[in-house]
Amino acid sequence: MQIIILGAAAGGGLPQWNCGCDNCNAARAGRIPSLTQSSIAVSADGRDWAVLNASPDIRAQLAATPALHPTGPRDMPLRAVLVTNGDIDHVAGLLTLRESQPFDLYATAAIHDALAANPMMGAVNPDFVPRRTVALDQTVELTPGLTATLFAVPGKVPLYQEGAVVETGLMGETTVGVELRAGDRRALYIPGCADLPDWLRDRIAGADALFFDGTLWQDDEMIRMGLGRKTGRRMGHMAATDTMPALAGTTIGRRIFVHMNNSNPLTDPDSPETAQAVAAGWQVGRDGMEISL
Repeated sequence: MQIIILGAAAGGGLPQWNCGCDNCNAARAGRIPSLTQSSIAVSADGRDWAVLNASPDIRAQLAATPALHPTGPRDMPLRAVLVTNGDIDHVAGLLTLRESQPFDLYATAAIHDALAANPMMGAVNPDFVPRRTVALDQTVELTPGLTATLFAVPGKVPLYQEGAVVETGLMGETTVGVELRAGDRRALYIPGCADLPDWLRDRIAGADALFFDGTLWQDDEMIRMGLGRKTGRRMGHMAATDTMPALAGTTIGRRIFVHMNNSNPLTDPDSPETAQAVAAGWQVGRDGMEISL
């Protein structure tokens, strides 16, 4: 299994267009790497690829990834796109992929319903991009030799679907993790997760690689930095300082944080927090990082 991190940042990327925090200013100045929004590409054979989550930055991500470049006038190695929720930073890139290019679009029924409710998504012509509905715990073949199984993880509905009361530990089709298999290799991709119950730790155990929600370093960091009014848990995300001890005793081949917010000190490769994560056995995802299993 080959995995390429196309984008390691949360919504807004790094630098975020309207943010003057230390991390965003450092990224603008080139002192730390810039990051595009959350997405990975996966292949079992190095020829046929699936993209998990279509971020608003997908055009630049595809251009920066030779494995995903066209192989002819209208021939692409992209065979499938799978989305793990309906968040804008995971689906807006579908509008960039509207060029009558055939690929299969996989999602749960709830996510497909959210997309269908937006008339702009009709520009992604279903004659070329068939909608494939995947039930929870159903295994589908995304590309030759690569299968995916979707499973519910604690989360919430997308921001644009929130009502007066928001359930942040919602279990259902709106926020899912993905179990990827190719041959005897197994990887899990969970870019959004609000909690780590025992059953989820059991599912993760023994994986060759885990790509996990690293949105915030600490739950209240955006409030402390004056960047927002919500905690990480209110946004449906665990803090890395909670995730690391929760998985400390779990056997995992490689554990990698993805989906980092611009406020997160993990975005700085030289920060003390990055050193702390590395000491705990974690890697921090960066755009263009390649993992072979």
